[in-house]
Amino acid sequence: MVRHAPLFAALDDADVDALRSTLTCSLLQRGEVLFREGQRGDRLYVIISGKVKLGRCSTDGRENLMAILGPGEMFGELSLFDPGPRTATATAVADTELIGMSNEQLHEFLKDRPAVALSMLASLARRLRRTNDSVADLVFTDVPGRVAKALLDLSSRFGVECGEGVMVAHDLTQEELAQLVGASRETVNKALADFASRGWLKLEARAVLLLDVERLSRRSR
Repeated sequence: MVRHAPLFAALDDADVDALRSTLTCSLLQRGEVLFREGQRGDRLYVIISGKVKLGRCSTDGRENLMAILGPGEMFGELSLFDPGPRTATATAVADTELIGMSNEQLHEFLKDRPAVALSMLASLARRLRRTNDSVADLVFTDVPGRVAKALLDLSSRFGVECGEGVMVAHDLTQEELAQLVGASRETVNKALADFASRGWLKLEARAVLLLDVERLSRRSR
C-alpha cells in the first residue's frame, strides 16, 4: 500500500523497507478529527484507505471544504516546508487508515532520495492546480456548473464503472457537498435535482450514479 501512494511510487524494495520502519499507522472512524486548524503541524500523512476532508472555518462558524482526499493522496505536507500552525482541519468522512511520518524523519529520508522529493513536488503542484481551478470557478462559473465539475472530479478519483454508468461513493453529506462547491445547500440540491430530472444522474445515499458523463462535462464548462 505504501507503493500505491504517488509520493513513494519511485522507491525500490530496499527504500520501502527503510521507510516502513519510520511510519506510524492511525485508524480514524467517520467524523473523527485528526488535527485542527491552528494546531502545530509536524507530521505528513498518506491515506491508505478511506477518505479525509480538509476544511477551514470562518469566525462566524461557516465551513469551507477545501479538498476531499482518498487512498494514495497525502496531506499535512506544508508543515514540512513551512513549519507553523495547520492551515486546515482534517476530518475522516469514512473509516480511514493512515500512515504518518514526522518532518524530521522525512527530511532525513529525502536527503538521498531526490526522486521522492520530485514526486512530492509534483503532488503539491497538482493540489495547487486544483486550488487555482476552484478559485477561478467561484468567479466565472455558476453553481450548477460547479456542481457538475465537482461530481466529475470526485468521479475521476473515486468512481467505479457499473452497468448503468459510474458509481461515485463520495461519502459526503449534502451539507459537505455544498461546502465543497462553495454554495448553499439549497442551491446545490436544486442543481442536483435538475440534473436528476434530465436523466444525467441518480442520487444515492452519500453517493451518486452518473448516467451521462458527457452532458455533465459540457455543463461544467
